[in-house]
Amino acid sequence: MKKFVTLFTDSYREFKSVRTITTMAMLAALAVILGMFSIEYGQFIRIGFSSIPNGIVAYLFGPTVGGIFAGALDILKYILKPTGPFCPQLTLVTILAGVLYGCMYYKKKITLPRVLAAKFIVMLVCNVFLNTLCLSVLYGQVFMEIIPLRALKNLIMWPIDSVIFYLTAKALESIGAFEIVRRARSVNSRK
Repeated sequence: MKKFVTLFTDSYREFKSVRTITTMAMLAALAVILGMFSIEYGQFIRIGFSSIPNGIVAYLFGPTVGGIFAGALDILKYILKPTGPFCPQLTLVTILAGVLYGCMYYKKKITLPRVLAAKFIVMLVCNVFLNTLCLSVLYGQVFMEIIPLRALKNLIMWPIDSVIFYLTAKALESIGAFEIVRRARSVNSRK
């Protein structure tokens, strides 16, 4: 239990670094751009790649920063490109996804099984169940009518999203991008 709490407190301390904030800002800009190119199929299905920066922030800075980043980014993307009415419950689900990714990735090695597990948990809990529940309330649809299509879409996208995130993270790791952020963070923490 102590390790779990430490994840959140260590992640909270990440906010003290200017390098953390600037890295988050750059990744937020990238996520907004990627979000503009999402594919929408009706009211309930959206395929996009803006979750990649969310996962990277959660990996680098942990569950506290990951959740706040995901929530703030959700609101920012809605302001820039509104799709339907604003629903604070959906933002809370997005925050939960950021926290879950942070718990699964922070201070851990990125492996394909870990990414598959994290994506599966987030897709099942957040995307399939909670988001569908919010959308059914928001649009007055019957939950059981829209969940099969959303579950199928998430089941199809689960390995695709996982491999895309894994390959992106490994590419960034191989060029030393994560090490640059970590090194700058350790230099700032010694000052």
